[in-house]
Amino acid sequence: MRLLLAPVALVSCLAAACLPAEDADRAGIPESVTCEWAEVLRVVDGDTLRVRLGGVEERLRYIGIDTPEMQSDERPAEPLAEEARDFNAGLVDQGRLCLEKDVSDRDQYRRLLRYAWLDDGRMVNEELLEAGMARVVTFPPDVKYHDARLLPAQRAASRAALGIWSD
Repeated sequence: MRLLLAPVALVSCLAAACLPAEDADRAGIPESVTCEWAEVLRVVDGDTLRVRLGGVEERLRYIGIDTPEMQSDERPAEPLAEEARDFNAGLVDQGRLCLEKDVSDRDQYRRLLRYAWLDDGRMVNEELLEAGMARVVTFPPDVKYHDARLLPAQRAASRAALGIWSD
């Protein structure tokens, strides 16, 4: 019996590729994506989070998209701002994200700039676009997914008159 158990353990280790726990959780994330794993602490709005990355709390801004702005001292909330925040929270709240850097590390407000991937392989930036909760806004050189993923997602939401593209 012992002889049978050892090969089974070896096979299961090979099937999981003996990866660290963080890498084993990336089942649906494309292999080309280099993950920095972060814990979501708080959803600020549709395109901004507070995360813990490497033991440090950081402000994070999704690359390539812009969502309606929440209310501030200077201005009222834009239409669908709360819906965009809530949609974002429904995707990421209290979870872990695989964060992918493009070229720039931070914006002028010192926020991390990243594409965010869910464990199941969905890109949060793209999901917000597909739901009509965001529009494509790119700042070169951070354009990795602009043509292949972000613009098609926005076009689909626009054609379907979803969210910000509705009447």
